[in-house]
Amino acid sequence: MTPHTRIYLIRHGQVAGFDQPRYNGQADVALTEFGIEQYHLLKERLADKNISACYTSDLSRCTTGAGIICEALGIEPTAHRELRELNIGVWEGLAWQEIQDKWPDGWQARLDDLVNYRVPQGENLLDLEARVMPIISDIVERHSGEEVLVVAHGGVNRIVLLNAIGAPLAGLFNIEQSYGCLNIIDYYADGKATVKLLNG
Repeated sequence: MTPHTRIYLIRHGQVAGFDQPRYNGQADVALTEFGIEQYHLLKERLADKNISACYTSDLSRCTTGAGIICEALGIEPTAHRELRELNIGVWEGLAWQEIQDKWPDGWQARLDDLVNYRVPQGENLLDLEARVMPIISDIVERHSGEEVLVVAHGGVNRIVLLNAIGAPLAGLFNIEQSYGCLNIIDYYADGKATVKLLNG
């Protein structure tokens, strides 16, 4: 059997303002009580896994959960700014409806070209991919044959999953990433990857 590195990729728990669709981006929004509970449920799901390392976005909605899970696993999480959510620029923290009201042309432009459109002062999907994938590749290489936990965001996770299945960035929203979900990706020595669990 080809040796592989297994990544347990999770999205942070539910955050404040969850009930109104919005772009939190790199704003450091707080977890809800249920969001914290979701991490405790993930801790139980991962308790019997042989996880040797954890990497997390440096935003508190990820580091808090990484701490909860890693304490049970007996490891220390390592925070990386590169694993932060897409920088959505001047739209950061705004509800989708607010954006549509204030920037209708920009909203439509992003719908028309999700990959290349860059919100003023923000990133596009190519920028996000260029930021996220090198660190994922480094984690896989550094932990060859091991099992690793990565705690990140909806947009970041979608980039990683699209890359794993060889799908284009334009398919970003064809993948669901619920709060507190678990994905499992196996990376093989020949460079191939298999998604074993999606949005579980």
